[in-house]
Amino acid sequence: MELELSTIILLAFWGFIAAFIDSCVGGGGLISLPALLGLGIPPYLALGTNKLAGTISSATSSATFIAQGKFDRKLMLLLFPVSFVGSILGAKTVLFIPQAVLSVLVVVMMAAIFVYTLVNKRFGTESRFTGLTRLSLGWGIPLTFVIGFYDGFFGPGTGSFFIFMMVLLFGYDFVTAAGNGRILNLASNIGALLLFLWEGQVMLLIGMVMGAAMLAGAALGARMAIKTGVRYVRPLFLLVSLSLMGKIVYELVFL
Repeated sequence: MELELSTIILLAFWGFIAAFIDSCVGGGGLISLPALLGLGIPPYLALGTNKLAGTISSATSSATFIAQGKFDRKLMLLLFPVSFVGSILGAKTVLFIPQAVLSVLVVVMMAAIFVYTLVNKRFGTESRFTGLTRLSLGWGIPLTFVIGFYDGFFGPGTGSFFIFMMVLLFGYDFVTAAGNGRILNLASNIGALLLFLWEGQVMLLIGMVMGAAMLAGAALGARMAIKTGVRYVRPLFLLVSLSLMGKIVYELVFL
């Protein structure tokens, strides 16, 4: 497939912006997926192509957080395969569950997350992590699977869900939670991408063009999150959560 210069510029621009936001607080799919659909790409091809670009983005930001030590190695070794398997099953069942139903559930969950984070002003501002417990793992493992499944099935907001889980359940501050969230999002992206590749639902050239721009955006966004800390990540997290709710509600009501 040949790409016009204007199309390449649009893919690069929206890919960079999406990856910059996604590497900090998740929600990049709010930007990258509509950009692909706007090119007239069929929904399932758009989902698969977005996973290719998203995998490049999450791999880049994950590497940045890992290099800076802003992650929990033991926990990631445990949860990475859980997110991976969940996303494969989610991508496999994308044809069988009405997305409108899932969209309503996502709006409800994001609303609860937004209100909780807004009201609890010290939420995620400092680390409360004291070690892994049976309670945190007992909830963390199945929740990781569910979020991974959601990413394979639908996707937008996955990183935000992972970050919220890391802060609320395990007690990490927002920056370390973002690092853990990017690694788990990488796992879910890889799992879904492999399934979409197997089903022939990926446009490689478009995915690589957008992914190249995402590589730069993800590296810059991750460094910004690490450098500025929670004073930058927390308000951006709230903004992305609000944007995700607004987008999904608009699509449910008007589209």
